[in-house]
Amino acid sequence: MHLEWIKVTGGICAYGDAGRPVKVPTLLWTRTPLAYGHLPSDHSGLGPQYPVTEISHAEATQIASRLGGRLPRSAEWEWMAAGPSRRRWPWGARPWQPAFANLRDSLHDTVTPVDTHPTGATPEGMLDVAGNVWEWTASTAMSDGVIVRGGSYASPPLYAQCTFLNAAPAELRSRGIGMRVVREL
Repeated sequence: MHLEWIKVTGGICAYGDAGRPVKVPTLLWTRTPLAYGHLPSDHSGLGPQYPVTEISHAEATQIASRLGGRLPRSAEWEWMAAGPSRRRWPWGARPWQPAFANLRDSLHDTVTPVDTHPTGATPEGMLDVAGNVWEWTASTAMSDGVIVRGGSYASPPLYAQCTFLNAAPAELRSRGIGMRVVREL
């Protein structure tokens, strides 16, 4: 499985619920959260299409670096997910339904392959931006936490909205947290 990159043109992100303007550069993004098939060897037992999970923030940072990139900042992630029009959901304005993303009420009850929900793609073709696994970012939160974005298979739909952010302890290894890689142009 090869790593597919999508160019997302930068701009001014109206970040967060307050809409604070944050300049975001043009970046190359992995089309999906990093999957085991993107790594040199697959030790997950899940198969190559499943998201890499149960990694700490430090491990995610190291993996991104080995792949020639880094973790996105929270505002960069939000810009990729919401776009310049500030979409409510990565796919647009339509309310969540199980075909769009793997969330708590979709009845999967665990992670799914990263290409399972193509109808939930962003207009640029980014997959699994909402649901399946939270994604580590490079942005920190109070008390040694790190901002995670996107919601997971165990999250209610509210958590998958583009402006929703959460935090997790940097050392946490969870089946519900994965990663996406960005590269500067």
